[in-house]
Amino acid sequence: MKFNLQHAWEELRYDQKWCELATTKIDGSSKKRRCDDGAHSSSSQAATKEAEQRPPGVKAAKGSSGKRNVVDGKALSDLQTMWSIKERDLAVKERLSKLGLLDKLIAKPEPLSEEEEALKKKLITEILAN
Repeated sequence: MKFNLQHAWEELRYDQKWCELATTKIDGSSKKRRCDDGAHSSSSQAATKEAEQRPPGVKAAKGSSGKRNVVDGKALSDLQTMWSIKERDLAVKERLSKLGLLDKLIAKPEPLSEEEEALKKKLITEILAN
């Protein structure tokens, strides 16, 4: 009987994916009967020497690359640093906003309404407290 896919076997016999399969068949774990001629024994012995752990399949590689639950310590510290800078920046902007509003209330020439007067007193006490 002639083997029709000899060219494919020549290409794939040392491939990592097929080396492990060849070694399990030689060890006798396969239920199929073994061929008695030594044609495949030399290639399978080479396969046992090269047998390593198979690489993950396409689906496993895609699944593991999409799930990044582990955060680097450096990335976390960078994020915390940026957050603290942003908080300080927002506090400065809020203080400048209050100072600008107080300047407008002080510079207003006409008499202030009750709400404006209360706001002016509140802003003065907040600024003096800080």
